[in-house]
Amino acid sequence: MSATQSLSYEVHGPARLEGSVTLSGAKNSALKLMAAALLATGKTTLHNVPGIADVEIMSDLLRSLGCTVDYENSTQTLSIDVPENPAHRAEYNLVRKLRASINVLGPLLTRLGKAEVALPGGDAIGSRGLDFHIQGLQDLGAQAHSEHGYVIATAPDGLKGANISLNFPSVGATENIMTAAVLARGVTTIDNAAREPDVVDLGEFLKSMGAKIEGLGTSLITITGVSKLQPTTHTTLPDRIVAGTWAFAAVMTQGDITIIGGREDHLELPLEKLVQAGAVITTTSNGFRVKMDRRPHAIDIATLPYPGFPTDLQPMAICLNAIAEGQSMVTENVFEGRFMFVNELKRLGANITVDGHHAAIHGVPVLSGAPVAATDIRAGAGLVLAGLVSEGITIVEDGFHVDRGYTDFAENLRTLGAKVSRITD
Repeated sequence: MSATQSLSYEVHGPARLEGSVTLSGAKNSALKLMAAALLATGKTTLHNVPGIADVEIMSDLLRSLGCTVDYENSTQTLSIDVPENPAHRAEYNLVRKLRASINVLGPLLTRLGKAEVALPGGDAIGSRGLDFHIQGLQDLGAQAHSEHGYVIATAPDGLKGANISLNFPSVGATENIMTAAVLARGVTTIDNAAREPDVVDLGEFLKSMGAKIEGLGTSLITITGVSKLQPTTHTTLPDRIVAGTWAFAAVMTQGDITIIGGREDHLELPLEKLVQAGAVITTTSNGFRVKMDRRPHAIDIATLPYPGFPTDLQPMAICLNAIAEGQSMVTENVFEGRFMFVNELKRLGANITVDGHHAAIHGVPVLSGAPVAATDIRAGAGLVLAGLVSEGITIVEDGFHVDRGYTDFAENLRTLGAKVSRITD
């Protein structure tokens, strides 16, 4: 689970993908579950944890706080043994690598009465301020502010339940408030809460620890604080973004992929868009199948919080439209930096014009291989898929981004019939 910044993906195109892939657990869920394990002393065990670089970074962060963390790659099982008194300061050298590291803020604050967490890094896809996080913790009675590159929060007398209304259904803010409120005195409500499956998974995990939570999956979550939580065992839900990536890959390459472990109910809008593009999607006994036998039709996309079209699949939508029949408009409403990779895609011959948070795309029959660079996890995966529908060889540099979110990406692509390899200097 290590990342190297001297990593590239070499993609030979064009290719048609056919076969089956098995999903790992969701990155966006597993990282938050790991952070929430800090809420209880003792050993928590997580199953179906993906063997990706981001999990290793979060493991190192937890170790720096005093936890013992072990990962068994063959079973994808991760155990976290949390001490009675973990450290309260998450240092910059680890936090800067991973956006999800901010999720230790709520658990540390509510359990220890204090937390210092460096402002997080991660993907360069937008500003993603922490105002909602800080305001939510202040509503619970904490003193919280940003100073010298750290979020510093204190609550020496503990937190107290409150009615919190979010201006935007932020996933991270919902998670931090929820993990802080589970040990607060009284009742907390989160209005306009995020509804993502990852938030629901975290809530179910907290309930298995003894938390009292109602309304998961709705815009109003109610948490009744308890005095103590217990370590638990939990299985991470399948990764819907990876499932969506494979679904788009099938349509782009006019292929036929069965996604084992995929949940259609977590991808209703993206799959509906792929049907509009011409795909045939069928339910299987253990997932779903995506089949395409012609050049796709262009599809208009507008990203929104769940259950809207996920911003994490926006690069795949742009790459599909780049080789689709017709013209399309992709609108990014969540992260303003998502279009950073478009200039790289244009190096492959894509015809795209960006204006603010809109991208107008004129599809071309085929792209042309060239060197490009990944700017974030999803952009990197999208560029690899673009290489599959390009004539010649595409080199995707900074491929370490892809490894942060996808388990055995190149290996799975080769299993499906592609000629793809990871190259390290």
